[in-house]
Amino acid sequence: MYDKILTSLSYGMFAIGVKGVDSPNACISNTVVQISSYPMTIAVSINHSNFTNDCIKQAGEFTVSVLSENTSGAVIGALGFTSGRDGKKLSNVRHKVLREGAPVIQENICCWFLCKVVHTVETITHTIFIAEPVAGSETVKGKPMTYDFYLNVIKGKAPKFAPTYIAEEEEFVQGHVCTICSYEYKSSLIPFEELTDSWICPICGAPKSVFRKKE
Repeated sequence: MYDKILTSLSYGMFAIGVKGVDSPNACISNTVVQISSYPMTIAVSINHSNFTNDCIKQAGEFTVSVLSENTSGAVIGALGFTSGRDGKKLSNVRHKVLREGAPVIQENICCWFLCKVVHTVETITHTIFIAEPVAGSETVKGKPMTYDFYLNVIKGKAPKFAPTYIAEEEEFVQGHVCTICSYEYKSSLIPFEELTDSWICPICGAPKSVFRKKE
C-alpha cells in the first residue's frame, strides 16, 4: 500500500498540557478528535515514549490548547521537538497553570479545555486517551491551525514520535539542518553562511549556531 495514503486525512494542531513531576509540561499533538457530543467526549493519541504519556497516566487529566494560524512556529518547535524529561519546555512559552497543575498555552490560541481521562486503549506504539472535557474557554477566537497549514505554510515537519511521522528517503541535498527541530534551510538566493548571526530558525527560534551542514 502507498505509505503516504493516510496524509489524505485531516488533522489539527494542539498543545497537550499536563502536570509534570516538578513543573507543568506540554507537547504538540495533531491527533485530538471529537468522539461524541452527548456525552462530550474526545480522544488523543500519545506515543509511549513521550513524557506526556506518563504524566497523563499519573494525573488522569490534561489540557488541550487549540493552536491558531497566528500561533508562532517557535511554540511548536519548543513543545514538539524536545522532551519534558530534559528540562522545562514551557520556560519561553507564555502560559497559565490551572489549579489542577496542568498548563494552558497563551500564544494566540483559539481556545482551551481541561479533560479528565475516562478510558485508555493501548496500541503497539501509542496510548489512546479517551476523555471528558470538564472546563474550558467561553469563546473560540481566530482560525484553528491545520496540520496542512503547518506543513505547507509554516514548512514544519513531524517529529519522530508523531503518529503522522514518515521517515524520509535519504538523498543528497545541500543545506543546513536545525539540530533542535530538523528544519532545513535551503536557499539559492542567500547562502546560509551569509545569514546574519542574529538569524533564528523560523520553526523553533533556535540560533544560527545550532545548525549543521547536511552532507
